[in-house]
Amino acid sequence: MGLRGIELWRGEIDLVSPFRTSFGIESSRDLLYVHAIGDSHSGWGECVAMAEPNYSSEYLENCIQIISRFLLPLLKSDMSAEDFVLSAAPIRGNYMSKACVEAALLDLRLREQKMSLAKFLGATKNRVASGVSVGIQNSLDDLVRVVGEYIALGYLRVKLKIEPGLDIELVRTIRKEFGDELLLQVDANAAYTVADAEHLKKLDEFKLLLIEQPLPEDDLVGHIELAKIINTPVCLDESITSLETARGALDLEACSIINIKPGRVGGYIEAKKIHDLCVSRGVPVWCGGMLETGIGRAANLALAALPGFTLPGDISASSRYFARDITTPFFLDNGHIDVPNSVGIGVEPLPEMLDNFRKIATFEIS
Repeated sequence: MGLRGIELWRGEIDLVSPFRTSFGIESSRDLLYVHAIGDSHSGWGECVAMAEPNYSSEYLENCIQIISRFLLPLLKSDMSAEDFVLSAAPIRGNYMSKACVEAALLDLRLREQKMSLAKFLGATKNRVASGVSVGIQNSLDDLVRVVGEYIALGYLRVKLKIEPGLDIELVRTIRKEFGDELLLQVDANAAYTVADAEHLKKLDEFKLLLIEQPLPEDDLVGHIELAKIINTPVCLDESITSLETARGALDLEACSIINIKPGRVGGYIEAKKIHDLCVSRGVPVWCGGMLETGIGRAANLALAALPGFTLPGDISASSRYFARDITTPFFLDNGHIDVPNSVGIGVEPLPEMLDNFRKIATFEIS
């Protein structure tokens, strides 16, 4: 059972509506997939990097170069995903590039072993509670309408994107309209500084689940100070890039909740380690989203089925972002989404959807 080759596939899928955050607006997803080809099976991994280096320093063109020039030459025919992680360790950063290669290799090896990713990771649930992330809207009326539509669909938790000037009034409006029983949190995507602490403290009255990544990713000291000033629990996202950064953030009490994104931490193996650390500390975790298609969503569902994921995450139904997903769509059922239980990640690209993508590179593995 050997790895014979790697293909890189690239394409674009329109979003059902523009998604606005504090760092920009996305109307479509520029996508990159890694396809690992074996003797009798193959595996897929999705790169979550954006077209521009706004969310992180990584961006799609950069990932293509890193994968092609530095990561794929490390692969060997009999290499496991765990061995790839060790081999790639000397390459600094580039977590999203590493994560999609690891995911493709994991999918291939688990299909060969006739094991699901959920079982491999240690999942204990067969369905995952689903929340929805709501981008910044053009008006408060639009925000109320959009949130109401998602609640009507059955989403169990709502996350509002915020930025300076579009924060307190947004939350106040949603709380007034939908009441305190709504599970509500906000995500700043690093749009504030510690000088805004007293302003952010105004969010305390709304009894939010958490505020996600309020300050820049490298401002751990600022997050420590902020956590002492506000009562709303601080959750870190962009700041968490590895097991060690997670351990440091918890040791220093820079946060009390962690959003685990496999793409941001280098893959599912590292994500599992962060989960285990948080479980040992009694720290809640949840699985964030990067506007993944069905390839990434399926793998994220397997991760989010681990016991420490006690908060609804951002893994929404396929229809939240795409009129048609690249895989068989995932559906919301009574606020939950089923975890794939077949081998590997449990899904593959639909041939008719893959026809819209381009194979941009092929590599032989010896």
